[in-house]
Amino acid sequence: MTDSARKRFAIDVSDEDVEDLRRRLAQVRWPDEAPGPTPWAQGSDLAYMKELIAYWRDAYDWRAQERALNAMSQYTARAGGIDVHFVHEVGEGPDPIPLLLTHGWPGSFYEFSKVIPLLSDPGRHGGDPGDAFTVVAPSLPGYAFSFSSGQRRLDISDMAAAFVELMANVLGHPRFIAAGSDWGARLTARLACHHADHVIGAYLTTLPIRRDTKLPPNPTAEQQRYAERVEAWQREERGYTEIQGTKPQTLAYALTDSPVGLAAWIVEKFRSWSDCGGDVERRFTKDELLTAVSIYWFTGAIGSSFSLYWGRLHGMWDLSQHLDNGARIEVPTGFVDFPGEIIRTPRAIVESAVNLQHWTTMPRGGHFAAFEEPELFVDDLRAFARRFRGHAAGA
Repeated sequence: MTDSARKRFAIDVSDEDVEDLRRRLAQVRWPDEAPGPTPWAQGSDLAYMKELIAYWRDAYDWRAQERALNAMSQYTARAGGIDVHFVHEVGEGPDPIPLLLTHGWPGSFYEFSKVIPLLSDPGRHGGDPGDAFTVVAPSLPGYAFSFSSGQRRLDISDMAAAFVELMANVLGHPRFIAAGSDWGARLTARLACHHADHVIGAYLTTLPIRRDTKLPPNPTAEQQRYAERVEAWQREERGYTEIQGTKPQTLAYALTDSPVGLAAWIVEKFRSWSDCGGDVERRFTKDELLTAVSIYWFTGAIGSSFSLYWGRLHGMWDLSQHLDNGARIEVPTGFVDFPGEIIRTPRAIVESAVNLQHWTTMPRGGHFAAFEEPELFVDDLRAFARRFRGHAAGA
């Protein structure tokens, strides 16, 4: 690695952009809400959104959040033909393992802000320095600060190759553990399937495969529950994937122009997909929700973040294609099963798809695992990684 291969980066939103956001929030035009249904039944609840937007306008402090984000060691570097933004925290310990953490939608690198200090410097946080990781947490290309207007869209295969370039060539980490959820799980699967010489181990919180409601003869109770969950998901929750995958540009006009629309679109997912029992602030504070939304707003990257959905519906690689050819992930894999995950995958299905070396069923937590349950996430990832200590050759 050379210093010239990467550049220091700090988030610095202009005063004009902050003021423009306040002006837009002060001029919101509210929709009505259908009488009768349970709150949130048809999408983001009007009463809650009015409360959240009033807080965003009058009390939320972006500058304080910006300072907190800038406490992380951030950089940009050229990889995959674009400028990739990433956090790079060097591990404080005798044998730190390089770790690539990748997020999904509607997440960002911010999703890992609670776990990065615990992973990179465990001794400072009551852990064993021997469990240290050197953490690389990029913004996916097309997301947040890995986005610029008119930029070429990268699919999963392109992103995986870009991250190998970043890890091996730019940062000098030719062998690493890859961990991810949502789109990050697809990236991790692609890395494990097609760049296995670089991946020591794969760590997943979701299995990125096609969901099937067909049951085998005499299904088990677990298989029956899984099919019911998939059916419920397809009936009630997957509409956003069809919109973002078929008409992403049309949706981008609305969400790029309206911060209230953007917040409603994103916050509803944080509520629906987390282990919050219907109360989103049981899991996330208003500041956390609004920082997640503000990153999308200030970067203007919401439209670009839809590109992977377009790709999935138009021939992009996914793990199911790999499995259809009789292969599976042979890289040693850890899987963590959170009870609030969108669709919990039965262990038998996971074992058929990956070289499963580590399985944990968690007592709580949902789709945003590292954000919801940072200590549980970190403890389990440490336990998975101990089998690789001393084997990260060239790291």
